[in-house]
Amino acid sequence: MSDFIIKELVTGDINKELLNIGFDAGYSNIAAEKFRYKNIKIFDLTPAQANIIKQTAISVGADCGTHRDVITGGIEKSNIILGGSYSQLNKICVKLKEQPFKLSLLADRITVLLNQKQKKTKIVGVLNITDNSFSDGGKYLEPVAAQKRLIELAEEGADIVDIGAESTKPYSEPVDAQIQIERLKPILEFVQNENIKIPVSIDTRSSIVAEFVLNMGASIINDVSGFDFDKKMADVVSKYDCSVIIQHSKGTPETMQNHPHYYDTVEEIFMSLRYKIDLANSYGIKNIIIDPGIGFGKTKEDNFELINRAEEFFSLGCPLMYGISRKSLLGINDNDNQLKDSLSAAISYPLIKKGVDYLRVHNVKLHKKLLELV
Repeated sequence: MSDFIIKELVTGDINKELLNIGFDAGYSNIAAEKFRYKNIKIFDLTPAQANIIKQTAISVGADCGTHRDVITGGIEKSNIILGGSYSQLNKICVKLKEQPFKLSLLADRITVLLNQKQKKTKIVGVLNITDNSFSDGGKYLEPVAAQKRLIELAEEGADIVDIGAESTKPYSEPVDAQIQIERLKPILEFVQNENIKIPVSIDTRSSIVAEFVLNMGASIINDVSGFDFDKKMADVVSKYDCSVIIQHSKGTPETMQNHPHYYDTVEEIFMSLRYKIDLANSYGIKNIIIDPGIGFGKTKEDNFELINRAEEFFSLGCPLMYGISRKSLLGINDNDNQLKDSLSAAISYPLIKKGVDYLRVHNVKLHKKLLELV
């Protein structure tokens, strides 16, 4: 007898694989949930809550890791890791609905997480009207050049155009609000006069600039500081009821790349973004996009860990954006933007497969073609 033939399955469509082996088609959708797995980290539980969840998990054949002192009650709070198939996790949720200590609310949160649907990635086209951006500084500073580039981005299929009048590359210095406004006014007047329908996002940390551009038709504010740079930004976003992109940044551009360090990169950034979402909600802001901030106070290793673990940010419940286009993590120090764009697209591929909602890119045409292929 020849050796057994085995093959690991990494497909996301286990239902199709079941049908391919002749599994009962009437039951395959339900059975597929038994072959999909998820690990969930839950924070700050009491020993009673953690013990109930652990015993519930064991009762359905799943598992739950807790602090070693949970069983004795010798710790006030514990984080836990709950793991199992989707089928098992759904059964756990049903059982938790009948438990005390607000565990029915937790069951609802887990159920929402399990039922999240992957969306088609949208493309945000970058338009820098600056004199010192790392990729194309000065190229679109003049209004006519900026207008032409805006039309090109729209024709290439950008879902949003993100316009910035201040470079926030490493070691750059702040640009005065009035200078940003002088740069932005002509392009926003052009959008209004030509009745261009594409949504416009403005990349600014200044509440003064934000108020000006929102009065001129912009619909999204992209604050790379996540409300840290200008404490009045949340007030302005709330006042105009616009969408906001909240990005994580460790420090300011002047210092953020001076030996950035994290104890747990993904978790620290996750918790920071969660805090910022709660802050935005406290101002009545609901339309929030989150961005883990590739290159903003991160090492190369940090950046790739954030890319590899992008799915973990979905549980924050907000659309997720990544901006990796032409950044230093690509390891290209010259001005070869064609090579940078090719590598940016290569790194974008797994993000698209993971279901990241937005990619912020310079080369819209290339990334739209990539979306068509995958």
